[in-house]
Amino acid sequence: MSVGRVSPTYLLMSPAQTRLPQVREYLMGTGRKTQTSHSSGTQPFTPNSVGSSVCGRNLRKNQLGGVIFGTNNTTIKECLSKQLFGLPVQHFSYVKNIDPGLPLFLFNYSDRKLHGIFEAASSGKMFIDPYGWTEGGSARTQYPAQVQIHVRLECQPLSEDKFRGIIQDNYYTQKHFWFELDHAQTNKLIALLASLAIVPSNSDPRNIPKWTTLSRYLPLHETLRHGEVSKTVESEIQQSAHSSMRSDSTENVSSLDGDIPTLDTHVTLNEVKQDDKDLIFTKLKELALHLETQKPSLPDNVTDIPDSINVCSVEKGNLEAQAGLEKKEENLSTPSEYQYNISQLVQEVKELMAFKKIQTERNNYLDQKLMEAGMEIQYLKDRCTRLESACYTPVSHAEKTLIKSSAELHLDPKDSLFLIGGFNGESWFRTMDMYSTSQKAIKSLKPMSSVRSYTSAVQLNGEIYVFGGGNGHVWYETVESYNPIDNNWTLWPSLNQKKGSLSGAALDGKIYAVGGGNGIECFSDVEMFDLDIGRWIPTRSMLDKRFALAAVELNGALYATGGYDGNDYLNSAERFDPREHSWTKIPNMNTKRGCHSLVVLNEKLYALGGFDGSGMVSSVEVFDPRLDAWTMGEPMNHARGYSAAAVVKDSIYVIGGVKVGETIVDTVEKYKEGEGWHETFTTAAVKRCFLSAIACE
Repeated sequence: MSVGRVSPTYLLMSPAQTRLPQVREYLMGTGRKTQTSHSSGTQPFTPNSVGSSVCGRNLRKNQLGGVIFGTNNTTIKECLSKQLFGLPVQHFSYVKNIDPGLPLFLFNYSDRKLHGIFEAASSGKMFIDPYGWTEGGSARTQYPAQVQIHVRLECQPLSEDKFRGIIQDNYYTQKHFWFELDHAQTNKLIALLASLAIVPSNSDPRNIPKWTTLSRYLPLHETLRHGEVSKTVESEIQQSAHSSMRSDSTENVSSLDGDIPTLDTHVTLNEVKQDDKDLIFTKLKELALHLETQKPSLPDNVTDIPDSINVCSVEKGNLEAQAGLEKKEENLSTPSEYQYNISQLVQEVKELMAFKKIQTERNNYLDQKLMEAGMEIQYLKDRCTRLESACYTPVSHAEKTLIKSSAELHLDPKDSLFLIGGFNGESWFRTMDMYSTSQKAIKSLKPMSSVRSYTSAVQLNGEIYVFGGGNGHVWYETVESYNPIDNNWTLWPSLNQKKGSLSGAALDGKIYAVGGGNGIECFSDVEMFDLDIGRWIPTRSMLDKRFALAAVELNGALYATGGYDGNDYLNSAERFDPREHSWTKIPNMNTKRGCHSLVVLNEKLYALGGFDGSGMVSSVEVFDPRLDAWTMGEPMNHARGYSAAAVVKDSIYVIGGVKVGETIVDTVEKYKEGEGWHETFTTAAVKRCFLSAIACE
């Protein structure tokens, strides 16, 4: 992050100053739940009324971990015999992101079972077979978004109840789900299917079946010395290990998933590697000695025999000279006998390599579970710290309600507001809390998918949408929404770029993300999210760049105030009228301010506190659109910026924020016209900054 071009307010709580712990970033796949029908060779694609362009999660190429294709009992045979999968043209938006080697799966709509594991043998293209899944090739295919495939590992199919939990977020109806998979979902599906791998009938049931071809056949006219064998197999095993997915998990994590066997990955892989090498060395040595004793030779017409196990070839004449061998027709053994022994050994090597890959993918899945558990542990530690602080801080009778368990609290949404994310000087939060203004109590709700501060929150259709922000180290483009009824979060399509300290508002059934920055530059950009279209659309930019601004909706117009433009803090303000589709200047505020709050009370705008370029301020300004002027209001009791504010029952509540330097405010102030400002709550639980707040509907 370039310090020279960043807002001074952002540096106020920079990682270097606050000694922040390193927190790993977890970005999930996103997508809008738009109902579509898609299956390879089943029925024609019929988009719903909201638009045919939205058929999936809109994952970027680097986020795409795998793809599920659809079929039914009528078309599955052609899919497998031609080794070709296809989808309607509307799905080419993500099929084109398929590269060779990407894991693929096939879902049979007839029996609702998932088949795998396949992988792409080509890039995703249009019309690889222009007449696929038609009667006798008499018409153009309805499924032109195609990819060639081959079988990576043949497994027993999974019934829907077995895999539904893994891709639960992909379901947009009870029976339909998006086909795009992120990396975490793909790894879990592979691990689950691999545990049901089919063993070929002609092999030992204890062995792992074929996965991919790893070796070539050994020439019958070559023999190997023990040193060559050691070097060759060592090279082969190392090469396979490097080509596999890396796993650093070394702990017993059986408690994380009962379906996955307990693995000490470090010990297991080392034992497998050493045992496999010893077995291969022994067999190759025995075979080499046997060949040397038998002194085989080949008929003259045997000239084209493939290589095996990637060994270094040695000229037949040199070997014969070193060993003093002479051809003796009477001692010849049948070449097919050696061919059988070599083939058997090659098959064992391939099976060992397949076993290694399966173990690696299982370990990768366990690694993901460990990371998720680590995040959950960190969240619980943060909650314990906050509750302990509340216990050891002298509190009034009203504040003691705070330390009750969440199950005991029954808060009235009508006089409550939501507190989202933030930072308390030690930890970055992904929390979602409900604060009751009447009971002076806080109840913990389901947390967000990631740590999130400097974010913006907007309420629309009963859900709270949270977008952008960061974790103190990186900025996000991710978007998620909270449903208070089912206490659950849903992922949505991402913003077009990563940004934080932005603002937003809902207007005419759409969400607007306004301004912000990425630590290097400040933005005047405005993005609009249309739920019907299912993506963020760039719209008319503001007249000024604004980082750490504040914006709200009032009477069908969007207002943006203050902020930092990369050079100075602003006292300017502007208004966006969607009917005119343009931004226009409104009168300037009396004070420069950024990282302030902006709320609407009695059809007037209240700009609260913030940073004026030299320090935090407690001043309040009021804008009346009817008078088209700003007037100074009664100042707050505390100077604060990067606080959160919301209006509940005709009163303004301001929570937390930064006072000066690293001092974080731990009070809640309330303002009501005619009564002025007064403190209503003081506790370590509201000692936060960089948070967001929004009133319950």
